[in-house]
Amino acid sequence: MQTVDILGTRYTIAVKRYDEDEVFSRRSIDGYCDSWTKEIVVCDMATYKGWEHEQPGTVAAAQKETLRHEIVHAFFNESGLADSSSTVEGAWAKNEEMVDWIALQGPKLCAAWKEAGCL
Repeated sequence: MQTVDILGTRYTIAVKRYDEDEVFSRRSIDGYCDSWTKEIVVCDMATYKGWEHEQPGTVAAAQKETLRHEIVHAFFNESGLADSSSTVEGAWAKNEEMVDWIALQGPKLCAAWKEAGCL
């Protein structure tokens, strides 16, 4: 099983079929980060409801994006930001739009940092 270091804490990464984990259907999600069990779970998008006929490249890209998204959640969790960011409007560190932005733009940020020699 694959693992990843999140601020000194090892998280396991699992890819599961849609019908293998009831959380996918119960929450209508394609991935999740469990901060208590230190596990990141991503749905095998080829088995996700409505995705059965998608091209393999599309499936692979979606799974990578979902994994990046859940890793961002793990970083917020391990840094203490997820639980400490509650406000009346909701926790900024659990804001899905912000997490999506980081997950989507992260590869571009990394490439720019590499190009600029500042990693």
